[in-house]
Amino acid sequence: MSIRLRLTAWYSGILAVMLLALSAAIYGFVYINTYGDLKERVQKQAEQLKLVPIWGLNNSLLSVGMNFSQASRLEEANYLAQTHIYQGNITQYTENMIASQITFDVPDIKELEQSKGFAQATAGGYHFMIYQIPLRNPVGDPVAILQVATPTNQEDRLMARIKSVLLFGSFATLFAAFTFGLFLARKAMSPIEKVIEAANGIQTGTDLSSRIENDGPPDEIGRLIATVNSMLGRMEGFYTELEDSYAAQRRFVSDASHELRTPLTTIRGNIDLLHKVWEMKPGEGSMTEEEIRQLSVESVKDIADESKRMSRLVADMLSLARADTGRTFDIEPVALEPMMTEVARRASFLPHEAEWVTGDMSALNGKYIVGNKDYLQQMLFIFIDNAFKYTPSGEVTLDTIFYQSQVGIRIRDTGIGMDKDEVPHIFDRFYRADESRGITEGIGLGLSIAKWIIDEHGGSVEVVTRQGEGTTFVIWLPLLFAPPLE
Repeated sequence: MSIRLRLTAWYSGILAVMLLALSAAIYGFVYINTYGDLKERVQKQAEQLKLVPIWGLNNSLLSVGMNFSQASRLEEANYLAQTHIYQGNITQYTENMIASQITFDVPDIKELEQSKGFAQATAGGYHFMIYQIPLRNPVGDPVAILQVATPTNQEDRLMARIKSVLLFGSFATLFAAFTFGLFLARKAMSPIEKVIEAANGIQTGTDLSSRIENDGPPDEIGRLIATVNSMLGRMEGFYTELEDSYAAQRRFVSDASHELRTPLTTIRGNIDLLHKVWEMKPGEGSMTEEEIRQLSVESVKDIADESKRMSRLVADMLSLARADTGRTFDIEPVALEPMMTEVARRASFLPHEAEWVTGDMSALNGKYIVGNKDYLQQMLFIFIDNAFKYTPSGEVTLDTIFYQSQVGIRIRDTGIGMDKDEVPHIFDRFYRADESRGITEGIGLGLSIAKWIIDEHGGSVEVVTRQGEGTTFVIWLPLLFAPPLE
């Protein structure tokens, strides 16, 4: 059974119980009042009768006389009366009872004391309300009974009509309530159907961009739809991130395979060449001993260079793999002046043709940042080495600037620069901005590693470049105002 039908059934069941209770209360109220008034009238008529008993010997009752005017008044008011004398089994009737040939059963004399009060009887096809009064002799023994009755046909018809109206009204109300309740439940549950359709659409397909429309009020169902839409948005985001991650992983594996294939091919070619040369017998071939030695030295140098390149590639890939797994590093307050001085000194030993210029680092005295000194230096060396590679002439400058609560480490070069369209991609893995211009040094992982280190330190990087005029990188890092406790 659906929720809609269950809700309607519960609602209808509760309404049916309430209607039953209300109908019973109305019927009982009318019944008590209607028959209560009738009983009062019958009792009043019976108690107002002035009977004239005629006694015989030994307190025996011979007959009971009734005032003629009282008897006429009873008959005019549609009341019937009879007296029954148990000794002699004599029953006296009013004229209307004789005319209608109606008689009432009398209780046994042994039950006469318990018979005082009201009773109901059916005679001549009519229902009657009877009030019974025992008659006693002078010594107090019951010897006769007076019965005054009135027909209850009008009251019975009234109660039958009320019962019919209540039953019909209750069933009609219940049917209307069930139908209307089913309609309201269907209307109220229709957004749930949309949720189910959306869930089925997600289950059978891959489109997570669909959303559930809701034009209703912000009630429980409205909040449910909003929650489901929010969940769909998060799922879509996660799914997109997962697809991007898989695409990046496939691209990473493809690029890494390509980068590894080149040095491996070079190494294998040189090894095959050395094997072929060293297997030559004396006098075989046209190469002299000196030429063979020179060729061997060049091949070994190529093998060593390619091995170093592979080592750098593997180290960079390991760093990025650690970044992808969410691995963090230990951080502590780092004094800026000694770190930057050391970076400026060690950077001068990197291979470069451009002039290496460092700014005044004294402004960094007493300034600290929270981070890992080794990773920060690695990040700076990546940017400096990158500037050296793409600045065949001119100069590369290292200095610092301050803005609000941040320090900016600025690395400027006067090299070949980049096109502005390339800037959004320079931190992508295996991307080389100047590949189209024939500059292919490096493997395109350095800036990706540097960006990861910056992100882990809560910093950001700003790039300003112009093709043919050079590039400026500004690494912004948050300052630690309070010096560390010694």
